[in-house]
Parts: sequence; C-alpha cells; structure tokens
Amino acid sequence: MATDEADRRLAAPGDLELVRDFVNTRDLEKGTDRIDAPGGLASWLMEKGLARAGYAPTAEDVARARTFREALRSMLLGNAGLSPGAAEGFDATTRGAGLEVRTGDTGTMALLPVGEGLDHAIGRLAAISFAAQESGSWVRLKACAGCHWALYDRTKNRSAAWCDAAKCGARARSRRYRARRREEPLTER
Repeated sequence: MATDEADRRLAAPGDLELVRDFVNTRDLEKGTDRIDAPGGLASWLMEKGLARAGYAPTAEDVARARTFREALRSMLLGNAGLSPGAAEGFDATTRGAGLEVRTGDTGTMALLPVGEGLDHAIGRLAAISFAAQESGSWVRLKACAGCHWALYDRTKNRSAAWCDAAKCGARARSRRYRARRREEPLTER
C-alpha cells in the first residue's frame, strides 16, 4: 500500500480525487476501515462536504456505503484489467441516488445529486465518476494489482499496475519468480 507521501503522487485530478479517497477509506492490507460505523461514515461525509452537520447515518447506511465503495473498487480493478463484470454492484448501489441535469449561466450542463444524506453522497460520487468517464480520465483511475489501493495512473501509456513498485510491484515480481522456479525442471549439475 502507498504511504501518505506516495499517496500525493497517486492523487487524481480535480473532483475525481474524492472518488479515489472514498475507495481508500478501507485499507485491505492493514485491515482498517474509516466508515465501519455510523460515526465514521458521518465524519468522513461531513469532512468531505458530502453531508450536512448533524447527519446521523444508520447501520443500514453504513452497509450501503461500504457496498458502494467495494463496487467502485471493483470498477477500478476493471480499469486495471483485473475484474471484469464489476458494473452490476455499482448499478445496484446507485439505484436510490437521484441525479438531475442542471444548466449554469453559461449554458454548461452538470449532472448533480438530489436528495439528502447518503443518497446525496452516492449521487455526487457517481456524478463525478460519470464526468470522469466523459472526459476520458476515468480509465486512469485504477486499483493496485497488489493491495487494491486506488491510484491515478499518470503514465504516458496508461500502464501503471501498482501503487508502489518497490512494495506491491516487488511482491508481484517475487511471486512470479517463485512460481517460475517451481515450474522449472531440476537439472543435474
């Protein structure tokens, strides 16, 4: 998993960073989860401006937010070529979130969430993901092939596979090396 310093290197541009940060509320390697209880979910949503002060999520909201987060992670694994068929989970968790198109003074259109609480937050994250897909930046938001930490691929050829080549990349290379060694026939010396 990336460190805080490396995390800045992996940051996504603009609002897409909010999606990446949401996915990274769960650290699979450390076994930590910032939204594992109603208080944690409320705190994270308010910190990010996705819920008003006093928002009190239920245990059901926590479960839905976590399901949505893992659906996003699956889609990011799909962007990395690792998880085909991730769309079903995303569709199911965004179903209750309302979105509408609004036009600004200059005639530009934006897809914005309607509703309150978790529906608003999920709608906002889904709208950001949609806008990123339209701009072409969505495919660069991926999950690390090793630890599944969300990262933004800034490589010219879109080939980033790990959050940290010295950690997750080294582990993957080591696993491949050991697998090849097990497959090699023994030779006499």
